[in-house]
Formats: sequence, structure tokens, C-alpha cells
Amino acid sequence: MEAHVDKDILDHLKTLHTSAIDARNGYEEALEDAEGKGLTSLFRDMIALHHANSEELGGLLINAGEEADDSGSFMSVVHRTIMSVRSLFDGLDGSVLPGLIDGEKRNIERYDTAIQASSSTPAIVGTLTAQRNKIREKIELMQQQNAAYEAAQS
Repeated sequence: MEAHVDKDILDHLKTLHTSAIDARNGYEEALEDAEGKGLTSLFRDMIALHHANSEELGGLLINAGEEADDSGSFMSVVHRTIMSVRSLFDGLDGSVLPGLIDGEKRNIERYDTAIQASSSTPAIVGTLTAQRNKIREKIELMQQQNAAYEAAQS
């Protein structure tokens, strides 16, 4: 049975789904380029987090009778290219953390907007809030890693 979900909410879910796939793809590229050094464990954690989020969001879309497109967007290509170019210069060490933190903060903003738009659908709000909180925890971890990296550089 398909749940009726407002078109505005569906659009937000699609945006979050695509963003999660794009983020996962970017981190997969970073993991490959890191070659087991530097931020490898962070990249693995972020791949797992964004993969789980995309699967869950895809499930919400399918339940609402929508197609869950797993290909990501043009930004996937951009993220992969940026990560590849970065790895040539700095081996994806702590210097990439500020960019990753900014990207995840933009994800949080998308979640905030989607949560507001979904206020009439408590089940969706619950899922989105849980995902948002997990991303928020990872941002805090990255901020700690970044502070340690910067302290080691000075």
C-alpha cells in the first residue's frame, strides 16, 4: 500500500536521497585516493552513514510510490573530480577536513528544510531527524579532528 505523501515533501526526500548518494560517491573516491592512509577510517564511516541514509530515503520514496534513482547527480562527478585533484596535491590528509565539514553542514541545512516541510508527517520527520543527528555527530568528530590537525601543523 502506498502512503500518500505531499509533493513538496517528496521533492525534499528526492533532494536528500540524491545528496546522500553524491556524498557517498565523493567519500568512496576519497577512500580510493587515500590508499589506506590519513583519513581512511573517517571516509569509511561517512560512506556507511550516507549509504544507510540513501537506502532509508530510497525506501521512503518507494513507499510513496516514487522511483528511487540511485545514480546521484552531476555533483557526484564534481565531488569525485575534486577529491581526485586534491589527492594529487595533499594525499587527502587533515587539510580536506574544512571542506568536508562545510559539505556536511550544507547537508544539515537540507535536512532542516525537509524536516520543516514534513511537519505534517511524523514518521518522515522521525527518520530525517535521526539521520540529521548522525550527520551532526560526524561533523563534531570532524571538527575535533580538524582542531587536532591544525594544532599539529602550527
